[in-house]
Amino acid sequence: MRRMIIALAAALICALPLRAAAHDIPNDVQVQAFVKPDGRRLQLLMRVPLLAMREVDFPRRGIGILDLARADDALSNAAKLWIADNVELYEGEVRLDYPRVVEVRASLPSDKSFASYEEALAHLTGPRLPDNTELYWNQGLLDTLFEYPIRSDSSEFSIHPRLERLGLRTVTALRFLPPGAATRAYEFHGDPGLIRLDPRWHQAALRFVELGFLHILDGIDHLLFLFCLVLPFRRLRSLILAVSAFTVAHSITLVASAYNLGPDALWFSPLIETLIAISIIYMALENIVGANMQRRWVITLGFGLVHGFGFAFALRQQLQFAGSHLLTSLLSFNIGIELGQLFVLVLLVPVLDALFRFVVAERIGTIILSALVIHTAWHWMTERADQLSKFPWPALNASTLASTMRSLMLLLIFTGLVWIVFAVVRRRLRRRDHHPRG
Repeated sequence: MRRMIIALAAALICALPLRAAAHDIPNDVQVQAFVKPDGRRLQLLMRVPLLAMREVDFPRRGIGILDLARADDALSNAAKLWIADNVELYEGEVRLDYPRVVEVRASLPSDKSFASYEEALAHLTGPRLPDNTELYWNQGLLDTLFEYPIRSDSSEFSIHPRLERLGLRTVTALRFLPPGAATRAYEFHGDPGLIRLDPRWHQAALRFVELGFLHILDGIDHLLFLFCLVLPFRRLRSLILAVSAFTVAHSITLVASAYNLGPDALWFSPLIETLIAISIIYMALENIVGANMQRRWVITLGFGLVHGFGFAFALRQQLQFAGSHLLTSLLSFNIGIELGQLFVLVLLVPVLDALFRFVVAERIGTIILSALVIHTAWHWMTERADQLSKFPWPALNASTLASTMRSLMLLLIFTGLVWIVFAVVRRRLRRRDHHPRG
């Protein structure tokens, strides 16, 4: 009995590492892909690490060396199971039929043939590795050439790569090569959803309106700033003036950043995030001591410039999906942000009105709510300032000063123009109040 228990324990101990190894999910997976429509066919070239091809029993010899002489079926099955089954391609709005596996092979980890489409295609259609190559299966690369039947290579194509299951963190570098046009490069993490490979302006606009709307709803710091902005001023005219100032200001810096007119140093992002937290603290403190509408819109204009850079950081990785419609996408992102703000205001203003009418006096409620906001924003400020302190500041040389002065001059010009517009609007509103019709 004792010997049986020992034998079972030994078998269990030996089996556990094998089972764990068979089901381990790799931490980081790098995927490379080319999409090229050509006549009545579309080629998809993919390179994925073999380590990510779980649940596939690759033939081996010796201690983990891939048996290339017997590996074709396993490699083909892996390509179908992990790539073809999870990548959806569309011509217009019609999903393409299941692809044909034209070529599949294992490659050495040192192979650089996926640096370009031409090299990758030549590699896949050229000679394979010799059968006696010593390639450990968990270090190799799976290279596959798929072909899809299409109606025309001038059609509009989209792709939905559901490759997030390949690893804990999957990064895909995809290049689209339309006939007679420049190559479009994309890089994304996990599942990015449906990607229009060469979007029309209205497709890019719809995507970025949605991005802007969702971003403002996900950005708790921007929402808290908006909350502090409208807390003491909930009349329609006051809201229009304050929110419009914020909108115009963040639009200026958002567009400027997208056209690379802002700093690109590592310290800039944590600096902006710290300033956003400071802007929330300031607005909440002003609510406590007594906010003045005439001063509020001016302060909002300044802080809106800061928040615009914050929006730009969130947008930077998404601009690759704009195609050739950069300005349209920027304006659409702004529209999405404004729609999100309006959605929040429609919900927030009635709630605040009801709160101050039935629960607590407006002045006391404003102080309590602003104090809670300060408590939250103060923690953000200290955390972000700590991150900022870890980055070295730029050297104060002529180049840095010239770049800073150029950026400041542009901001001053834009801000001055906006100031003039708002001053004219306020003056007309004031005259209308003093000289009502009738």
